[in-house]
Amino acid sequence: MRIAIDLNVLMDVAQNRAAFYQDSEEVLARAREGEYEGVIFGHLVTTFYYLLAKFAGAAAANTAVDGLLADFAIVGADKQILANARKLPMIDFEDGVVAATADSCGCDYIVTRNAPDFAGSPVPAITPTDFLKLLSPRAPGQAAGGHAAT
Repeated sequence: MRIAIDLNVLMDVAQNRAAFYQDSEEVLARAREGEYEGVIFGHLVTTFYYLLAKFAGAAAANTAVDGLLADFAIVGADKQILANARKLPMIDFEDGVVAATADSCGCDYIVTRNAPDFAGSPVPAITPTDFLKLLSPRAPGQAAGGHAAT
C-alpha cells in the first residue's frame, strides 16, 4: 500500500499537537517500519521546513527535513500534474495539487486531518485515526516510538 502524507500530519508530530500526535506519529512510524510506503510531496517539504523553522528553529527544521528525506519517498508535481489539479472540482488549489500528485504516483489514500477538503479528489482522503483502523493492530508492546516528524 502507498499513502500520501499531508502536511498537517507532519506538523501534528513536529509540534507535538496533543490532540492529534499519537495517531499521526503512528502513521509515520508504521511507514518508516515498512508496513506501507509513505509518500510526501516536494512542495510540502519546503512548507514544512518554513513552518518548523519558525516554531522550533532552523536546526530542528534541518534535522526534521533530513529525516523526511531519509525515511519517505518524495514526489514532485510537474506541469501535467498541476494542470490536472486545476481541473479537479476542489476549492483549494494546494489540496488539488496533493490530490493530483497522489493520483499520479499511485497512492491508495491521502492521510490528512482535513479529509472533507478533499471532496472531489480521485484518491480517497482519510484521517490518521480512520486510516489506522484499516490496519492490523500492533502487537502489545509494539507502540509507535516518540520520533520527531522524520
